[in-house]
Amino acid sequence: MEYWIPALPFAAALLLGMLICLEIGRRLGIRSLAKYPHGAASGLGLVEGAVFALYGLLVAFTFSDAPTRTDVAKRMIQEEANAIDTVYMRLDLLSVESQEALREQLRRYVDSRLETYRKLPDIKAAEMELSKSAKLQTDIWSQAVAATRLQGVHPDAAKLLLPALNDMFDIAGTRTMASRMHVPLIIFALLFLLALVCSVLAGYGMAGEKERSWLHILAFVIITVITVYVVLEIEYPRTGFIRINAYDQVLVDLRQSMH
Repeated sequence: MEYWIPALPFAAALLLGMLICLEIGRRLGIRSLAKYPHGAASGLGLVEGAVFALYGLLVAFTFSDAPTRTDVAKRMIQEEANAIDTVYMRLDLLSVESQEALREQLRRYVDSRLETYRKLPDIKAAEMELSKSAKLQTDIWSQAVAATRLQGVHPDAAKLLLPALNDMFDIAGTRTMASRMHVPLIIFALLFLLALVCSVLAGYGMAGEKERSWLHILAFVIITVITVYVVLEIEYPRTGFIRINAYDQVLVDLRQSMH
């Protein structure tokens, strides 16, 4: 993860911005009606329809894409646990002297992998732990290659253990890349901007009413803000209230089984 957008501050800023823009739009509408009582809103319906449709498409795009990435992240946690478990079992193919040292290295590796994601959203700390995992990968590989060349190992130790190690390292790299794949920041900026533009247009359209309709105002604002908030929560599932940390339990259970 190279960056993240905190969902709660973003939603709070959007809430405040939309309320302000609704009031600005309403006052602009009142002035326009006072100046052009019969033709002020000519063609406004087409503009409103186009802008609101564009905003709806943008919300639908971000909302539909985020759960897909979350599901992929969950699946890769299970795949990494399976890959590590396979390596741990195939260490039995090595000599007794080599097994314990590599098992200890593998335990340290699993601890490091768990810590990497526990430290999010502190990106700097997570990247430092990720570097530690990469160093452990190099050490484990070197020790495994040397161990497969010793006497007393299974004839197929190298053929079975080294590809399993490669798979274990590959899925770790894949998880790292997946954690950095998010909707571009420009999309969220556009989402924020369009929400404000829609608020101005909605406020302008309400200018014909003598009293503010708080029911309609709050319904429009709250539904919009909650939708954007949920999108951000799903997009960054390790930083807010909606988390996938529980799915790390499969790695925790695996670590506990590695006596």
